Amino acid sequence: MSDETSDRQVVADSLGVGIGVGLYGVSFGALATTSGLSVLQACALSLLAFTGASQFAFLGVVAAGGAPLTGALTAVLLGVRNTFYGITLAPILRVKGLRRLGTAHVVIDESTAMSVVRDDPRQARLGFYWTGLSIFAVWNLMTLVGAVAGERIGDPRAIGLDAAVAAAFLGLLWPRLDSTAARLLALLAAAVALGLVPFTPPGAPIIIGGVVAVLVGLTFVPTTARGADD
Repeated sequence: MSDETSDRQVVADSLGVGIGVGLYGVSFGALATTSGLSVLQACALSLLAFTGASQFAFLGVVAAGGAPLTGALTAVLLGVRNTFYGITLAPILRVKGLRRLGTAHVVIDESTAMSVVRDDPRQARLGFYWTGLSIFAVWNLMTLVGAVAGERIGDPRAIGLDAAVAAAFLGLLWPRLDSTAARLLALLAAAVALGLVPFTPPGAPIIIGGVVAVLVGLTFVPTTARGADD
């Protein structure tokens, strides 16, 4: 009976995270269409490039006048971290064949976190799938709602939405700056990006700043310090 109750609690916690995070999809949808994307394009991004930070990064580049390819490269750079999540999750989830494709699509920050904190492998899988799938469903529904609403807003500058993409991206980034090393690397990336703005096309400073931060982090920051709190 206690195991059954415990399983229900895992599912309830996962749904709470899933619904709470998924609701932010409305902001992505609204910002996407006010930045020049169509409703179909906004929905396709959420369906196919399902990782919030990468989606907002893509929008940031496009809204600033950068080429879609540059935005895509920026999004891929941010999405690389999910590969490392997958390596950690592989022995827990133990999926094979075509199931790997569907499972990989919901390997995101929240689903990983709700899985790796469980000692019981079965409950770790419950946490992963219920979190990942609920976020996917709610995020995509809210993207559609936000995109339709955003189409009716018109010029985003009229209501101060022209800076909202950067604010939304910063909101996603801030909780991850939980150590001195992470904060210093973020400052380094920001300094490099800002310094390159006058000399490079839109989107390029983000990519170069991110690459510099990754290289410096891998070279000079000890593994234990990367995830350690102050």
